[in-house]
Amino acid sequence: MVEFRTIKGTHDLLPDELFIWRRVENSIHTSMQQNGYCEIRTPVFENTELFERGIGVDTDIVNKEMYTWTDQGGNNLTLKPELTAPVVRAYIQHQLGNKTPIHRLYYFDALFRRERPQKGRQRQFYQFGAEAIGSPNPEQDAEIIALAYNIYKGFDIQDMTVRLNSIGSAEIRPAYLKTLRSSVRKIENILCKTCQTRIEKNALRLFDCKNSQCQQLLDEYVPIIFESISDDDQTHFDMVTRILNEMDIPFFHDKKLVRGLDYYSHTTFEITSSALGAQDALCGGGRYNGLIEQLGGKSTPAVGFAAGVERLILAIDEQESSVKPPDIYIVHLGDKAAITASKLANDLRNNCGKTVVLETLRRSLKAQMREAGRCEAETTIIIGDEEISNNKIIVKDMSTGKQQDIIISDAIYHFSTSPEND
Repeated sequence: MVEFRTIKGTHDLLPDELFIWRRVENSIHTSMQQNGYCEIRTPVFENTELFERGIGVDTDIVNKEMYTWTDQGGNNLTLKPELTAPVVRAYIQHQLGNKTPIHRLYYFDALFRRERPQKGRQRQFYQFGAEAIGSPNPEQDAEIIALAYNIYKGFDIQDMTVRLNSIGSAEIRPAYLKTLRSSVRKIENILCKTCQTRIEKNALRLFDCKNSQCQQLLDEYVPIIFESISDDDQTHFDMVTRILNEMDIPFFHDKKLVRGLDYYSHTTFEITSSALGAQDALCGGGRYNGLIEQLGGKSTPAVGFAAGVERLILAIDEQESSVKPPDIYIVHLGDKAAITASKLANDLRNNCGKTVVLETLRRSLKAQMREAGRCEAETTIIIGDEEISNNKIIVKDMSTGKQQDIIISDAIYHFSTSPEND
């Protein structure tokens, strides 16, 4: 018989895991909204060309990692491998720029990349992030960086580092890339195979290489892009750093930080944590002033970040991995009691806001009480034939063992006025 299992690079989120996932997600929603960002949701798949034009045809994502197919109508479609391009597509399609000059948008969504599964990254994974569209000014860069930093700070992530750089405007890129490739040719033969491939296809990704020998060679022979930025670019970057300093957000100027996607310009940043080990990146982002025009919209400045949810959860020290115990477990014996118990459970949930678990297996009283203890219910309600005949229920405090009889019609009032509701 066939044994069905999850596909490689995917995993089930079971109730114990989802408890902390839900806490993380709720906290992110709250932080985003406190900063004036509104949620946006885009379809799970898009036209393949959107990512080819947005991310860059020479990137690893487009060349190696996308899940792409042709549908019955001959359309080339792709499961979302990243979220900035779909958000920009929605911004253009719905003409959001005509409604207000600035849009602050955020998301929490599933993405798909066919890459080697590893700790904190699967082939189906989740990201949250934010995009601020409309402002060219450095204070918007600083707001985005502060937003990401404060979200992680709220989870008490330890040993965080904000790595910050400027790669300048798109206008300086062609001249710099020409100089970069010319310099790299001198050492091409002793670089790793990955770097050799990137020289023509995506030269800026050379700085992302994790090979220590490659990094030493690049440091010695290759000019860094920060030294090529214009005076205006420098002024913009200096203002970003001044604002971050005023916000007391610590950062490190990493002159080799470029980010790997084609659409970035000016400010780039990453937040890392040693709590994750060698693969220490929590999130990354930056400016992409040319992307909206590149995808068919009006020239519009924008800045944003994206962050992996799985990596955030890995970095959280407090590993809450259990489901919240129910407030009440209802034990019952007999048909009449089952009817009364069902109604009472529904009323307690709807009128008192209680988390109520109703016994439905009709086990023995002993087995039901054992289950109430196992799930760590605060209170157990016991209903049997005798209780029904007397129009009462037994309410047991599971921590003290104290029991009391309550008239059934008074149950809602009792649980609405109990100390935990004060």
